[in-house]
Amino acid sequence: MTSRYLAFLLLIATLTVPRAGAQAPPDRTAVPVRVVESAGGYQLLRDGRAYAIKGIGGNGSLTLLAASGGNSVRTWGPEGLDQTLDEAHKLGLTVAVGLWLGHERHGFDYSNVDQVAKQRDEVRKIILKYKDHPAVLLWSLGNEMEGPEGANAAIWSTINNLATMAKEIDPNHPTMTVVAEIGGNKMRNLHRLCTAVDIVGINSYAGVPSLPRRYQEAGGTKPFVITEYGPAGIWETEKNAWGAPPELSSTAKAESYRRAYEASISAKSQCLGSYAFLWGTKQEATATWFGMLLPDGRRLAAADTMAELWSGRPVANHVPTIAGLSIAGPDQVAPGATVRVSLKADDPEGDPIKVRWIIRAEVANYSSGGDNETAAPEFANAIKESDLTHAVVTMPKGGGGYRLFAYVSDDHGGAAVANVPLFVNGPKPTILGKISARPLIVYSDAGQAHSPYVPTGWMGNLKAMTLNESCLENPHSGKTCLRLDYTAPDQWGGIVWQDPPSDWGNLPGGYNLTGAKTLSLWARGAKGGEVVSFELGILAKDKPFADTGKARKGDVRLTTEWQKVSLDLTGQDLTRIKSGFVVTVAGQGGPITVYLDDIEYQ
Repeated sequence: MTSRYLAFLLLIATLTVPRAGAQAPPDRTAVPVRVVESAGGYQLLRDGRAYAIKGIGGNGSLTLLAASGGNSVRTWGPEGLDQTLDEAHKLGLTVAVGLWLGHERHGFDYSNVDQVAKQRDEVRKIILKYKDHPAVLLWSLGNEMEGPEGANAAIWSTINNLATMAKEIDPNHPTMTVVAEIGGNKMRNLHRLCTAVDIVGINSYAGVPSLPRRYQEAGGTKPFVITEYGPAGIWETEKNAWGAPPELSSTAKAESYRRAYEASISAKSQCLGSYAFLWGTKQEATATWFGMLLPDGRRLAAADTMAELWSGRPVANHVPTIAGLSIAGPDQVAPGATVRVSLKADDPEGDPIKVRWIIRAEVANYSSGGDNETAAPEFANAIKESDLTHAVVTMPKGGGGYRLFAYVSDDHGGAAVANVPLFVNGPKPTILGKISARPLIVYSDAGQAHSPYVPTGWMGNLKAMTLNESCLENPHSGKTCLRLDYTAPDQWGGIVWQDPPSDWGNLPGGYNLTGAKTLSLWARGAKGGEVVSFELGILAKDKPFADTGKARKGDVRLTTEWQKVSLDLTGQDLTRIKSGFVVTVAGQGGPITVYLDDIEYQ
């Protein structure tokens, strides 16, 4: 961080924007927060005083947030919560503590008693640990786990039970649950089945300006907080000729935040405030689609816009602006073609600016629900000529989509960014997996914490399957083994160990296992006679990032004693194996239990 940027932060903190809210109390006791009715609507009272949430979600600088007039930060789970709470307390900020709840699309089953009980215990421990921290504002139960229509009563019942438990443990802080927009029967079911939930959190993007009206029309009577908002999402953006969504410049995106705040948040009777998304940076479709800050902490226009809305005052020095980024010629070209792009950028105060040009491959498939994406590769040698007004690019040889980014910055901690999508007509190159030494451990006591593959791909009859990754019942070696239970008498179930986790061929990843001769494992059954199948490489070539090889050993009959099973990899192309291990079982008339251990590539 430059000395100029530090000086800028100090300047706006002391001269431009007052620090948000009252100073944090000097002791470490809980600050009571409650929701009350007020003038036909609702408001939060914190320590008896009205408290409108002016918040963000993300892990960017909390010092900058406080200096900008914000007063609260939202988290999604317990990771790093001690540090977040303590830093927030020092800066006079609050925290909406996120209590992550499982998603059905990730394999969580709300009718599975064991999974629900384990989740309840985890939530209970977090509330007990942090309930008296003075920075806690409220408990936020889950994020978008309700599904597209919100039709599963078991999910709403679980949320209500957790909210009831939270109130019993901690009467000083209200409860909230967060949904993705308000379509389907979400509002009707939430209001009917979640009576212990005080606040409805709503993630909304293109639909934010109309949200208060739509919320009332959907039967919403509880107070609400807009828990995520910003530019229209990729799912709300019309794609171009080859399926890529054009992205607004950071300058244009700032207006999305302003419209959302002024239309839906400011002075709305049912709205308790908001958390803008994202205070930081995230790879989702692109490296810049969601993000009010750059990775180095520089502010984009959205950060300045929110500072002015929160504080009511202009910032001391505005970020640069981008008025246009355009291609001279077609945006679909031949491999190795030369492309010229023009840039119109400026600085409101006339400060010197500089620009950095980057070209990246387009992600093969865009994630859903905000799931993590692997950053697309950069082609550093493609930029042949560049300055403040243009760039000349030699396109890569591989076919497919690309994006050319222009990052503009000043010397006051401000920045702007824009990109243009480009397409190369030609076959896509094969992206190899990560190199790994052998043996490569999929599961063992020694390698469990560093396993390259994760058992996130659940298939078939999910409700009938459970997996214990730390079973103590007679392991083949070490202290633990895997235990797979399948309780249905018919149908089938299976689990895939994946890289990246939860990916079915839409993202780059996997491992280059060239040279491996076998995949071996040890297996036994609880009663003997259990029939199990083992395989690897199940992602077919119709996927953007398929497995390059495969092997299978089907219908292995187990005994009660450990037996070694080996899958021969001779002749297989192992340059990218993403589904590194698969176990499947078919219904066998009653419950079966299978134990696995020491799974490795040799």
